[in-house]
Amino acid sequence: MNRLIIFSFLLALAVTGNPAAAQRPNVIFLLTDDHRADALGVAGNPYIKTPHLDRMARQGIRFKNAYVTTSICSVSRASILSGQYLSRHKIDDFVKNFTPEGLSDTYPMLLKASGYKIGFIGKYGVGNNPPAHEFDFWACNKEGQPPYEYERPDGSKIHHTDSLAHGINQFLQKFGGQSPFCLSVSFKAPHELDGNPPTYPVQERYKNLYKDITVPQPETADPSYWNAFPDFFRTDQNIGRDRWKPLLSTPELHQQTVRDYYRLITGVDEVVGKLRKQLESLGIADNTVIIFMGDNGFALGEHGLEGKWFGFEESIRVPMIIYDPRRKKGSVEERIALNIDIAPTILNLAGLKVPRQMQGVDLLTKKPAGRNEFFYEHTFLGSPRLPKVEGVVKKDIKYMKFTEHNYEQLYDLKKDPLEKQNLASDSRYAKQLMDLREEYLILKEQVK
Repeated sequence: MNRLIIFSFLLALAVTGNPAAAQRPNVIFLLTDDHRADALGVAGNPYIKTPHLDRMARQGIRFKNAYVTTSICSVSRASILSGQYLSRHKIDDFVKNFTPEGLSDTYPMLLKASGYKIGFIGKYGVGNNPPAHEFDFWACNKEGQPPYEYERPDGSKIHHTDSLAHGINQFLQKFGGQSPFCLSVSFKAPHELDGNPPTYPVQERYKNLYKDITVPQPETADPSYWNAFPDFFRTDQNIGRDRWKPLLSTPELHQQTVRDYYRLITGVDEVVGKLRKQLESLGIADNTVIIFMGDNGFALGEHGLEGKWFGFEESIRVPMIIYDPRRKKGSVEERIALNIDIAPTILNLAGLKVPRQMQGVDLLTKKPAGRNEFFYEHTFLGSPRLPKVEGVVKKDIKYMKFTEHNYEQLYDLKKDPLEKQNLASDSRYAKQLMDLREEYLILKEQVK
C-alpha cells in the first residue's frame, strides 16, 4: 500500500470515523430546468425519447413521487444545495446570495472540506454573486439565465447543452483520476429562452425530431378550467397566462412548444449517455453515483397555464433518479421524495454527518423516515403577476391557500389526479379541509 493510498484511507477515516467509508464514492448531480415528472420515457411518456435516462432509472432507483418544496428556479436550487425549505434558507428571489455561513453548510462546501474535489458546470442560479472561487472547477455563465447559444473564439456557435457536455469532459479528464470528486451539472434545458415572445432554441440535429408525432392537449387545457379561477388569478397579468398565449394558446402552438420541449430533454439525455460512457472509459463508473432530477415541474397548457410557481401537480412534481452502481438491483420508490433530500443524501454517501439545520432526509437509508406530507411555499413577486401560495401536499389529497386573498383549493388526488374540481366549498370534505388547515399552520411553523 503506497503512501498516497494510506493517506487517503486515513483522511476518510478521520472524517467519517468509519473504515468502510475509506473508499468514498464519486458523486455526479445532474439538474434539469423546468423538467416535469412525466417527461421521461420510463415514466410512461409514449412520445419522448430518453433512452439513457430510462436505462439509468431501470438500473437505479426512480422516485415516482418526487416533488419540490418551492417551484421556481432560484429558490429550489437553494433548497437543493442547502437541504432547507425557503422558510429557513431565506433565498426568496433571484438576487439574494447565501451568507458565508449558509454557503459553508451546502453540500459542495461540506464535501470540499472533507477532501472532495468539487466542480460546478452550467446554471448556478442562486443569487447575483456565485461562489466561483470556492470550486476546484467552475464553468458557469455569470447570468442568472444563460443564453442557449454561445459564440466560440472562431465565430462558430455552440448550444448550451453541448457546452455542458464539453465541460463535463474537461472536468473528468482533470479530476477523474483524483477520487473522490463531486460534480454538479445544471442544464438550462428544457427552460424556455425568455423574450417577447419566449422561444425554445433546440440543437440543430434535433430540429426534425418528433416532427411526425401529435401530442394530445391536456384535458384541463379546456377553457372551462381557466375560467373557473377567481378574478385575482384569472387575469392576463398572471405570468402563467401571459406566457401561455405565445406558446400554447392554439393547437399549432401547443404542438410546436411541446415538441421543442421534448427535443431539449432528448439533448440532455444524449449528454447523460456520453457521461456514462466516459466514466466507463476512465475506469471509475463502478464507484460513481449519479443523481438526476429537475429543479421544478412545468405546466404545458394544463389549467390554461404555462410554467410553474403554483401548487398543481404538473408544477411541483419532478423526475428523480439515483443510480448507485454498488447497488445491483433497480427499483421504483413510492414514498415522497423532496428537493431538500438531495444534500443529506449526498453527504451520507460521502460518509459525512448531516448538519442539524438541514431539513431533508437521506433517500438511501435502509429504514427511511416516514413522510406523509410536506409544506409547499411560493412567495416570490405576489399578485397579480404571481399570486403567493402555500399549502400541504399528500399523496391522496392537497390543500393550497393563496395567502394574499385567503382563497383555498382542495383536491382529492386519489379520485381527481388532474385536479379538475376544487372541493374547498364542498360540505362532504369539510372535515378534511379543517384537518388540513390545522396541518398547514403546524407545518408552516415547523419549516422555519
